[in-house]
Amino acid sequence: MRYNTLHQTRHAVSVLTIAGLLILLFGAGIAAATSPPAETATDIQPLVDVEWIKANSCNDNVRVIDIRSDLDGGSRTDYLRGHIPCALYSNYLKAGWRAEDKNKVPGQLPPVDKLEALIGGLGIDQDTHVVIVPAGKKALDMGAAARMYWTFKVLGHDAVSILDGGLAAYTKDKKNPLAKGNEKPEAKTFKANLRDDLLVDKDDVMAAIDAGTLLVDNRPSDQYIGINRHPKAARNGTIPGAKNLPENWQTENNGGSFRDVDTLKQLYALAEIPTEGDQINFCNTGHWAALGWFASHELLGNDQAKVYDGSMLEWSSDSSAPMEQKVTLQ
Repeated sequence: MRYNTLHQTRHAVSVLTIAGLLILLFGAGIAAATSPPAETATDIQPLVDVEWIKANSCNDNVRVIDIRSDLDGGSRTDYLRGHIPCALYSNYLKAGWRAEDKNKVPGQLPPVDKLEALIGGLGIDQDTHVVIVPAGKKALDMGAAARMYWTFKVLGHDAVSILDGGLAAYTKDKKNPLAKGNEKPEAKTFKANLRDDLLVDKDDVMAAIDAGTLLVDNRPSDQYIGINRHPKAARNGTIPGAKNLPENWQTENNGGSFRDVDTLKQLYALAEIPTEGDQINFCNTGHWAALGWFASHELLGNDQAKVYDGSMLEWSSDSSAPMEQKVTLQ
């Protein structure tokens, strides 16, 4: 009798234990099915929209960077008065994203260790999804976002996006919340993995001319044909054989929203620029070139597109570097 009672008790406990395990497993299955999957590098898109930023700006693995500067009439003061919740501030022109190189060419890629310190100070490490938020007023400040995006890619950090339309798109709906004051992130260690395949120097461009590699001048058309030039450029004109895809073609109405892929393809065809194959983008200092590179490399999928960082300010200052002027002014 005692044995039967003990056996029944053990049997009941076993049943309860199995039932409990099934409940736990079933519950875990439901949680896995209903919880959103963790974001991976392959999930991250070059552009995010306002709805995405509203849902993710304060996530632990996301760092939103507000980059307003004199370029767009913005400043830290504007940031303090109102920014996307949890966004950090880093002035595109003054924080150290660009620097004068050893040849006194302005706006170049700074030393890697300087960039590592700058990025780590923003609370960014290898696991952080960086989202860059420009003012979104013109193609010019979208170029700032593209330039910073390119910098992260050059440093081997693929988890980076741009808010399409910038802050202007976010604030268009007055109901979208804005935070005030300063965000102070906890510094992290960021280690770069430099991608030389995205970097092009003057010697590479010289070789590209001889090889017939496609060169894309992303400056305004008046500078491309040579009737005007950047104030710091030594000579008028362009690199021989270059095609022109002006800086304001990539965004709608020269604004803050990138054109869709089909429209970009039409514009590239109009400019007689293939959307695949070797391609070197340049401008004056690598700013507009980054915008052209972003459209080609990230939106159109041409992984052979590159940026010549020194661009025309470096090229035109070298008297041995050939120039082509479409018109000759008296």
